[in-house]
Amino acid sequence: MRQTNTSDVVLPSHRIHAPWPYARLDVPALRAAGHRPHPIRQFVLKTRSRCNLACTYCYVYEMADQSWRGRPAVMSAATVARAADRIAEHAAAHDLARVDLVLHGGEPLLTAPAGLAAPVDAVRAALARTSPRTRVTATVQTNGTLLTRGRLAALAAAGIRIGVSLDGGLPAHNARRVDHTGRPGFGAAARGLRLLARHPESYAGVLCVVDLAQDPVETYESLLAFTPPTIGLLLPLANWSSPPPGHHPPGTPYADWLLAVFERWWHDGVLRTRIRIFEEIIALLLGLPAATETLGLAPAATAVIETDGAIEQADSLKSAYDGAAATGMTLERHSFDAFLDHPGLAARQLGREALADGCRSCELVEVCGGGHYPHRYRAGEGFRQPSVYCADLQVVIRHIAAALQRAAAQAVPGRAPAPREDRQAAPGQPVAVQPAAPAGDRQAAGPPVAGQALPQAAAPQAVTTRQTTAPGAAPQANGPGAAPQQAAGQAGAPQAAAARQVAGLGAGPGTAPLTRGQASARGTATLGPATAEAACRHTAGQATGQAVVPGTGPLGRATSVQGAGQLGPFAAGQATRQAAAS
Repeated sequence: MRQTNTSDVVLPSHRIHAPWPYARLDVPALRAAGHRPHPIRQFVLKTRSRCNLACTYCYVYEMADQSWRGRPAVMSAATVARAADRIAEHAAAHDLARVDLVLHGGEPLLTAPAGLAAPVDAVRAALARTSPRTRVTATVQTNGTLLTRGRLAALAAAGIRIGVSLDGGLPAHNARRVDHTGRPGFGAAARGLRLLARHPESYAGVLCVVDLAQDPVETYESLLAFTPPTIGLLLPLANWSSPPPGHHPPGTPYADWLLAVFERWWHDGVLRTRIRIFEEIIALLLGLPAATETLGLAPAATAVIETDGAIEQADSLKSAYDGAAATGMTLERHSFDAFLDHPGLAARQLGREALADGCRSCELVEVCGGGHYPHRYRAGEGFRQPSVYCADLQVVIRHIAAALQRAAAQAVPGRAPAPREDRQAAPGQPVAVQPAAPAGDRQAAGPPVAGQALPQAAAPQAVTTRQTTAPGAAPQANGPGAAPQQAAGQAGAPQAAAARQVAGLGAGPGTAPLTRGQASARGTATLGPATAEAACRHTAGQATGQAVVPGTGPLGRATSVQGAGQLGPFAAGQATRQAAAS
């Protein structure tokens, strides 16, 4: 598409650095053709623009963008109030059932305990006046070094959960996380995490950047000492013009690293934590929508509000070029509806249409989604390339698809498990994976609940709905009250949970889609009522983000017609999408 009428919010530098989308995407023509924008649902409030650490790989301070230097250190009360009014205005205009707030920085805990909850309180008050049906979830993302009992108490009282960034559970894993004098930040962060672990109701999880120099299994197991409900394993922010460390095609060192952790997690007899990237790939393989912007084709729905009131795109874009996240918009002069028509955001809401030709035709596109948007950047061309991690993502997705198919086969009566082709756990060793099934397939598997032991006998399992979180924030764990998970045979905890859900809804090849009531009955006969009902509720609930009782709700059919154990997760996922669309 050719840009014919750019607005004043498209900065000239964007056209130079990123012709796609800024010089080639015609947003007015897009709207005229009927492509409607998706409202913003996640708002990242940069309450502090400075940090008490000086991590050597930080995208805010150490990469291409240096806009932080000209911004106020603290978001003022007036800016907080204006942000709250704009968020409430947007929620009312689009009748949003929920908005997600992330307090971010810099380091947001530089704020005194008494003021930590002020932005969230302001948004709740504005919503009460303008959009009383809209509820708020809130998370703060911190380096953990300033966590104290007082701050924990203040955040807990306001219902704000806490995600912590840490690159492993040992000092050696965190050598890049230092303060401004070069002293390590690990000791203070570890103290903060141990304190947070005593308050699981406030604990959102840990974000960890993959470091090829560190042993993957040691990194994972050391983080378990802090009992995180979730772990987000993040690929380093990099692109084709600034490749990641160790990037030497055709090698796939990041796949090697991630799959070493996957094998340890997938075959564990106790589900010690949830790992976001693996659960997202499983969910996307099985037809569920993505709960993260790094995978899948779901439209971007995040706005960042800087300390000076500037409205920006996702922070991670700052790794591409100076000003890459800028929009030229401010809270004073622009609504979030205006932000929806910014070419940078509009491109990220196009799904498959925004991808490179090779990505659009790839059989993994529904799962990979072209990869994380910043990872696609090439200087002078923009964001219409495959991810710089394309080869790694392909290996990871195919490996997990094969593992999921084997697990599902174990839960289908009379179906022999597919042969296992183990991948070497150590980084840098060769990969052996099964060929991918045909393109575009997915089905429904719910994320398991952390901390449950798994005896050998099969038993019912409850699954709660996945929750969407803002980029950079640790995802929320499933709440208390979930039934214990128990594995069939020798299956590990995560695979047993996924397999039972697939089997509970699988109708078998050549049959018509089941209604939710029929799916529940079939699952009840096979695995018991709790498993079948939870699977139906979880599957149907993904369409609206709400729990749905079997036989009611927005979908007229169960979103599963053929089990992954019989057709493979790709084919089952295609059936999922077709049934959901009907």
